[in-house]
Amino acid sequence: MNPRQMKMAMKRMGIKMEEITGVEEVIIRTKDKAYVLKHPDVQLMVAQGQNIFQVVGDYEITEPSAVSTAVSPGGEGGGLVIPREDVELVVQQTGVSEDEALEALREADGEPAEAIILLMSRRQ
Repeated sequence: MNPRQMKMAMKRMGIKMEEITGVEEVIIRTKDKAYVLKHPDVQLMVAQGQNIFQVVGDYEITEPSAVSTAVSPGGEGGGLVIPREDVELVVQQTGVSEDEALEALREADGEPAEAIILLMSRRQ
């Protein structure tokens, strides 16, 4: 079956498929491993109300703690996402706790330089 016929058959079955472009990294974290895929091909299929992600690419296995994570200060469901590296940078530059750094980053709309300036100005 050629790709066009496959697409038509999926459409008849109510399955939508789209390519997700610009993906830089996918991390699958288990209890004792992290699978890191750099620049994978990712497709999203929606079938019967379920989202199905297909990820294709080369991967490497690392320790879960070796993989950088992001912090979502808005809690579950989105909002501002602050990379762990930004929190660590603010902590290193100001000597505050991670919680204080995260709060300053929230106030600075995720901008590390602004958060550092904000924290430094509070010390004076």
